[in-house]
Amino acid sequence: MTSTDAPRARLAAVLLAGGASRRFGPDNKLLAGIGGMPLVRRVALHILDAGIDDVIVVTGAEHDAYVQALDRLPVRFVANPVWDEGMGGSIAAGVRLVRDNADGVFIVPGDLPNLTDALFRCLAHEFEAHGGHKIVVPVTSDGAQRNPVLWPRSAFAALAGLNGARGGKSLLDTLGGERLDVVFDDATLFADIDTQADFDRFTAGASFTAGTSPISGTSK
Repeated sequence: MTSTDAPRARLAAVLLAGGASRRFGPDNKLLAGIGGMPLVRRVALHILDAGIDDVIVVTGAEHDAYVQALDRLPVRFVANPVWDEGMGGSIAAGVRLVRDNADGVFIVPGDLPNLTDALFRCLAHEFEAHGGHKIVVPVTSDGAQRNPVLWPRSAFAALAGLNGARGGKSLLDTLGGERLDVVFDDATLFADIDTQADFDRFTAGASFTAGTSPISGTSK
């Protein structure tokens, strides 16, 4: 399969947009403009361009602002009422809305501007190649775990039971035997924006990877 092929598996994505981005300062980092659009919209478009069947956006602090930022995109929204208790509740809220026919779900932090549609397709290909039963984890060439992680249906119940600060990594620590690592040589794909300094670096043109660039991921 080439990086331009849409996934054959029925896949969903939970796009996490429920935090308060306190480290960024007074503004919301996911609503900050990058490449002429809010950061969260940039990420959502790459998910949709990859042919993901269903995108669920989990909001918290600023629900209406996210609805406006993602106007006219074919996404669904869910507000997490306990968003300030940690990422686990947001993951759970999103996974509970995944449709019954989904084979897998991506958990996608909203602050990763260099994600590409080709990266999502590459991970989906590895998921399909291994029967749709593995937890597909992108890693850097030095073995560092990154996001987004693609979870099979067998893990949905565990994801839906997360709460507080317990994110998906807490499950990876216990489900290691079901994990498939996919190595990406370009670590900048996974750069995130946490602070105003990070944002200034990205808007200055550093560390960007075009969404149409070919992606080569090697499973191990």
